[in-house]
Amino acid sequence: MRNFGTRVIRATKLIVRDGRIPGPLRWLAGVALLPIPGPFDEAVLLLVAPILFVFYREPMRDAWRRAVR
Repeated sequence: MRNFGTRVIRATKLIVRDGRIPGPLRWLAGVALLPIPGPFDEAVLLLVAPILFVFYREPMRDAWRRAVR
C-alpha cells in the first residue's frame, strides 16, 4: 500500500510539471498536493481528477509509467 501511495504522489508531481496540461489545471493539481489541514486539498483534487481523466488521459498514463521505480 505504501508503494502505491508513493507512486501516486510521484505521478501527480510529474503531471504538475507536464507542459501538455494547461497551467490552471497544473496549478490546481499542485494545490491538491499541499498538506493543507481540512478537506480543502481533497476537494480540489476531486474537482481536478475527473477533468484530467477525461481530457488528459495520455499525459496521465505517461506520468503513471514514469512514476515506477
